[in-house]
Amino acid sequence: MNTALRRAMQDCDNYVIEMDYADAKGNRTHRVVSPIRFMGSYRFLGLCLCREAPRQFQLSRCKNVRLVPASDVLMPVAISG
Repeated sequence: MNTALRRAMQDCDNYVIEMDYADAKGNRTHRVVSPIRFMGSYRFLGLCLCREAPRQFQLSRCKNVRLVPASDVLMPVAISG
């Protein structure tokens, strides 16, 4: 997971990540995120392309993280859950 995040952070013009995310209440959604930076060892800051706003994500709540070419993503991205 961290490899995909780092790659997207380093090459933000070309890559974003897709992931399944569980919020604090356990609700799961599918997100498309442009990661910005790690915030300590357990979370990262990213631009959520679904919410069109910056969000913090707990790494332990991120599942099925994959690197995606940014050119494959149309804005805004609908949240699916």
